[in-house]
Amino acid sequence: MEKILLVEDDLMITESLNKFLRQEGFSTICASGQKEAECYLDEGGIDLVLLDVSLKDGNGFSLCGKIREEYFVPVIFLTASGDEYSVVMGLDLGAEDYIRKPFRPRELISRIKVVLRRAGKRQSVFDFYGIRVDVDKALVSRDGKEIILSALEYRLLLIFCQNKGSVIPREKLLADLWDVGGDFVNDNTLTVYIKRLREKIEEDPAHPSRITTVRGVGYRA
Repeated sequence: MEKILLVEDDLMITESLNKFLRQEGFSTICASGQKEAECYLDEGGIDLVLLDVSLKDGNGFSLCGKIREEYFVPVIFLTASGDEYSVVMGLDLGAEDYIRKPFRPRELISRIKVVLRRAGKRQSVFDFYGIRVDVDKALVSRDGKEIILSALEYRLLLIFCQNKGSVIPREKLLADLWDVGGDFVNDNTLTVYIKRLREKIEEDPAHPSRITTVRGVGYRA
């Protein structure tokens, strides 16, 4: 289930749109201003942001720029500011689409699905709870500092990035690592590499928060 962050300061619009999106099968989180939205983005797991220009604090344009630079989440502007200058500015800042209020609900859902499909196919940079993974450069970093991973650790991290927010059975991890690398990875080896990866990306490897164990099943990304 894709998670949408709705950033809108009009309570009536927020309530009606939140209800409609949930009926359409999306998980939603609502924020009225820039600071609140950034808190949700810091937690991770957001697949798309629906963003108004006018906010309780900050503004949609500055938030859009920050989202594209730091969080790598697709943005759709959903706003009454439909003049040419606003539309051009929003798209130039990296928004995937710009929809003017009032909007047609079914058209909105269609555009959301298009953006999500497009983002899924081309995503080359992941934000894994503060860990930046640049697939094109094969570069992993945190706070601008590179994290050195072995080839298998890197492949394992990519699997977690691609399944962020989900529980991944150990059998799936073993199968995916075999398919991608062609290396033989048994159950004991997987445990060792999970431990090594945690030591490199967790603040407290003994009490991990990014990759947690689901006993009897596997791991939650």
